Amino acid sequence: MAGHVLVGTDGSKPAATAVKWAAEDAVRRHRALRVVHVCEAWAYDVPYLQVPEAPEGVSRSCEEILDAAAGFARARAPGLEVTTTLISGRIIETLLQESERAVQVVVGSRGLGGFTGMLVGSVGMGLAGHTACPLVVVRGAQDTVHAEVATGFDGSESSHAALEYAFAEAVRRGARLRIVHAWQVPYAVGRAAPPGDVFGSDESAVRKTLKAWLERRPQVETVETTVQDHPVSALRDASAQADLVVVGSRGLGGFGAAILGSVSRGVLLHAHCPVAVVPHPPEA
Repeated sequence: MAGHVLVGTDGSKPAATAVKWAAEDAVRRHRALRVVHVCEAWAYDVPYLQVPEAPEGVSRSCEEILDAAAGFARARAPGLEVTTTLISGRIIETLLQESERAVQVVVGSRGLGGFTGMLVGSVGMGLAGHTACPLVVVRGAQDTVHAEVATGFDGSESSHAALEYAFAEAVRRGARLRIVHAWQVPYAVGRAAPPGDVFGSDESAVRKTLKAWLERRPQVETVETTVQDHPVSALRDASAQADLVVVGSRGLGGFGAAILGSVSRGVLLHAHCPVAVVPHPPEA
């Protein structure tokens, strides 16, 4: 089933929140939903776990997790086409392979496999920047609808990809789009450089590029926010009043070889709402 929304579940509460989000996303996109559970049987080989009736018990438990998630999705979105897939293997490797046939991958912020104190689980971090399609890490239960999508823009190719995705998401949701441009004054040998001298031409170029984007999409209500702050802090603040924050997999601040930039990683760790990580455009 090519072109579906893919959601991973492990039976945890964060995974259930991700299934709910993915079902609603599939409805907005007019796509089918595919629910995947990866049964990592190796985890039950640890002697002190003592899982009864393994491997039969493990397989049955995995099927129950998958069936419960699919039932939850169908109840949340009646009429939505929902299929299920139970796969034996390693979670990150499997979901990366599955992402090649999906339009979007959705996971919870934490699962049963991580420490409860972690802000973002190892699965979300392991997938971010590597999936063949956009990845959404769903953080917390979103009971309030703000009708706003937020994204950062720094003029990089990655931020262009994020902006394109954010515009499309705003259209699907009938929401306004907040475009955040954050800058910091560089410090040189104990003194700050004058902002106007350093950022004048850069700010002008960013605004010129944004103007072209806005002229091509007049149907979307937009709000531009320019702040003197770290990009992670600026996007974290914007996420408090957003239904989704969108980042590119890397921006101008990281090394060219980095797959997941420091800003994207920071937003994944600290955002107040679901985060979409849009893959970096392929090299020409």
